Amino acid sequence: MQIDDKLISYLEDLSCLTLSDSEKNRLRGDLQKILNYMTRLEELDTAGITERSHPFDSVNAFRDDKVRSSFLRELILKNAPVKNDEMIVAPKTVE
Repeated sequence: MQIDDKLISYLEDLSCLTLSDSEKNRLRGDLQKILNYMTRLEELDTAGITERSHPFDSVNAFRDDKVRSSFLRELILKNAPVKNDEMIVAPKTVE
């Protein structure tokens, strides 16, 4: 893949940046180096290597969900400055 002016302009628009000509030239060179490195990685023999999405073998360490009782609604509403029968009334924050 070649890094041309069209791609640089596209990336400039995506990132909402305005680059000078020297920055565009530096970016073009940097991106070309990255792509060349990726091409080198494609040459590696990965036969027999297990695909991984994470470098560690650990599994989910979260606790199991257990159903348990919560606070009583009446107890919580007792402390609210403004409330109705079911919930705390708060000022509108979004139009």
